[in-house]
Amino acid sequence: MNQDTRTVAFYTLGCKLNFSETSTIARNLQDNGYQKVEFHQPASVYVINTCSVTANADKECRTIVKNALKANPNGFVVVVGCYAQLKPEEIASIEGVDLVLGASEKFNIAQYLDDLEKQDETIIHSCEIDEADFYVGSYSIGDRTRAFLKVQDGCDYKCTYCTIPLARGISRSDELHNVLKNAREIANQDIKEIVLTGVNIGDYGKGEFGNKKHEHTFLELVEALDEVDNIERIRISSIEPNLLKNETISFVAQSKRFVPHFHIPLQSGSDVLLKKMKRRYLTALYKDRVESIRKIMPNACIGVDVIVGFPGETEELFMETYHFLQALPISYLHVFTYSERDNTEAIDFPGVVPYHVRKERNKRLRILSEKKRLAFYQSQLGSTQKVLWEHENKNGKMYGFTENYVKVEADYQEESINQIQEVELGMLNAQGVVEVKIKLPIEI
Repeated sequence: MNQDTRTVAFYTLGCKLNFSETSTIARNLQDNGYQKVEFHQPASVYVINTCSVTANADKECRTIVKNALKANPNGFVVVVGCYAQLKPEEIASIEGVDLVLGASEKFNIAQYLDDLEKQDETIIHSCEIDEADFYVGSYSIGDRTRAFLKVQDGCDYKCTYCTIPLARGISRSDELHNVLKNAREIANQDIKEIVLTGVNIGDYGKGEFGNKKHEHTFLELVEALDEVDNIERIRISSIEPNLLKNETISFVAQSKRFVPHFHIPLQSGSDVLLKKMKRRYLTALYKDRVESIRKIMPNACIGVDVIVGFPGETEELFMETYHFLQALPISYLHVFTYSERDNTEAIDFPGVVPYHVRKERNKRLRILSEKKRLAFYQSQLGSTQKVLWEHENKNGKMYGFTENYVKVEADYQEESINQIQEVELGMLNAQGVVEVKIKLPIEI
């Protein structure tokens, strides 16, 4: 095939970290002469970046492979990501997959694409996860308002339900000067907001090759990024409660660029279950972190991850979680239904919760989440906020988020897109979005 005609399409499953890495892989392939096209279009190569946090992500991979081959039956299908690292043989058994790359090889796709002819057997280049001890910096530029900036990878925690350490290896971080270089590259493309991402970003600072010494702390990272010119906003995507220190909370409260929005995984509001999960905190510490934020940033948005149906979660223990969350001054929940994962401790735990009970508990917490979100939105009505407008025009409306993550809408104005404007939060509409009155644009 003529090099000039080579095209590549991407599909990403899972977290913000995966999106940042897909973007980096895409830029590498474009530098090697590939033209990027949409996934539903015919392409020479299809790259599927997988997640394996839940069983559904594994099943979804099969569907996406089929969709790629519908667009081009002769397309060369490459599967990378967490699922590819954990179960390469399982992926190789999916009809139409040509190449599976593990954690140490996913950034080297270009060197495996000399021959794009489909073969009878799938080629696997996997590694033992302890070989994934190097760091590759990444950032995504999927739209022109926001970018995901990877600052850390891997995890040294041993939570009993989690496969991420098996899929991504030990905790390791980008060097501070490289994070700042990537942030400046993002700023130079007129992107207004950066979202910091990683597996365990509060553990930022550990070097490569298993070096447990922190070259820099997470606070030093935040302080340095706050000085990067031409970025208007920076969000901390998700940070463990035991790693979210008072110093960081205080800095965010008075910083130039960091917004009052925290996402703090809880997983359970029961100390009994937190211990079984091998989390590194109990509910008292979690409550203290939330109260510390509220004390100095009363209008901050606080999101929470929670798992339902973990082995041993009786109705009584579930209600502990429910009441704990109900009483906390938080803004929304991300609710995950526990699913058994191979090679985790929890898969052998007694007290398996029937699936229909897990599903029902998930629904109860999602209803609680919606109540929390609406109460938080209502508490902000009448206030003046800064909104970054996104580039969608949906039925004559444009949408954006305030610094503290309230979703708002206004009549579409093309000149407002990717601009930050001051608005007054008006009424909450039937779709749960706040309608706003635009004031004068903010001088950037």
